[in-house]
Amino acid sequence: MESKNQTHYEVKDLALADEGRRRIEWAEREMPVLRMIRQRFQEEKPLDGLRLVACAHITTETANLARALSAAGADCVLIASNPLSTQDDVAAALVKHYGVSVFAIKGESIETYSRHVHIALDHKPHLIIDDGSDVVATMVQDRPELALDIIGTTEETTTGITRLRAMLRDGKLSFPSVAVNDAQTKHFFDNRYGTGQSTLDGIIRATNILLSGKTVVVVGYGWCGKGVAMRARGMGANVIVTEINPIKALEATMDGFRVMQITQAAPLGEIFITVTGNRHVIDTAHFESMRDGAIVCNSGHFDLELNLVGLKSVSTDVRTVRQWVEAYRLRNGREIMVLGEGRLINLAAAEGHPASVMDMSFANQALSVEYLVKNKGKLEARIHLLPEEVDAEIAQLKLTAMNVSIDELTPEMIEYMNSWQSGT
Repeated sequence: MESKNQTHYEVKDLALADEGRRRIEWAEREMPVLRMIRQRFQEEKPLDGLRLVACAHITTETANLARALSAAGADCVLIASNPLSTQDDVAAALVKHYGVSVFAIKGESIETYSRHVHIALDHKPHLIIDDGSDVVATMVQDRPELALDIIGTTEETTTGITRLRAMLRDGKLSFPSVAVNDAQTKHFFDNRYGTGQSTLDGIIRATNILLSGKTVVVVGYGWCGKGVAMRARGMGANVIVTEINPIKALEATMDGFRVMQITQAAPLGEIFITVTGNRHVIDTAHFESMRDGAIVCNSGHFDLELNLVGLKSVSTDVRTVRQWVEAYRLRNGREIMVLGEGRLINLAAAEGHPASVMDMSFANQALSVEYLVKNKGKLEARIHLLPEEVDAEIAQLKLTAMNVSIDELTPEMIEYMNSWQSGT
């Protein structure tokens, strides 16, 4: 399908569209759950006549989410959630072949990104799918009148949910929002298996180094950190974990990892991976104590996890040594290798999560949007979880697609579980 509005986009080059469509169709092979949802949406049109804005990584997997939302009847506008994550051929294909308005260019400046956020808000959305809560936060701060028409929003990331909670605490959240990241079929799989594999994929593509035998420092042991640490160990790395949460630190210790403060880990590590969503978790003093040739990257949300301004202030020279690798020469003569400008390394240097993982994450997004519309006017202005039965439905669809069958409770089991008189 050709784009109905050939002027409503800002992408690098529409000539890339055919290659983008081939890659989108390849990803669809590994996304059977979203494909089944799209087929149902095509028949039922649950979002018919509604305007939707999605701020996301413009990848082949996101393209298949956009196809499902468009099939549901939504009038969609997509913008990039990260300046380095856009796949330009995919953005072009969405415009030319699938009729979706897209504003995303790989490598776009922060100013362009901000402009795209405001263009998305000009769409006057009824629904927002957000990644990091940038669109929602901008609307609340700069365009509060638009909130009156909002049916609800969804949030993909831990960082974004933290920001939503801050808005709620400050009395600024006037509409319901679904914490997609907190769904079990999202964070158990996307964050752990998706981030775990794609982060190491990005590091290897950027550097072509052997991970086996290297000392890898994983900063943060949430679901993303668990996945990264698990995969790094699986490839033969010696893994150190740093944490601020005593329970997570204890869990990492019991999982067999060395746990210590970042100040202790900084001189030991050869590769550093931040996955916290917080600010300057690797700071200037940490860079200064690292060994010569240390590799540093981020797989959290924003590039501010690494204090690159501080690093530059103690450096005498910065040079590009290969694509996605910049060498900062410190005053002490050592060099620190920063990957992907400190942005998400799995998307800057690689292709993000495998499609089979995003199949579940984006099934959550699609069904969360449908849930908001079905319950329009009934949900409180707060952060909601997707109902457990919907989470279970996604898991069951995925199992069916994988040809995996599971047991069911017998009537005797159900009776025993619901009775207090049966005893042991």
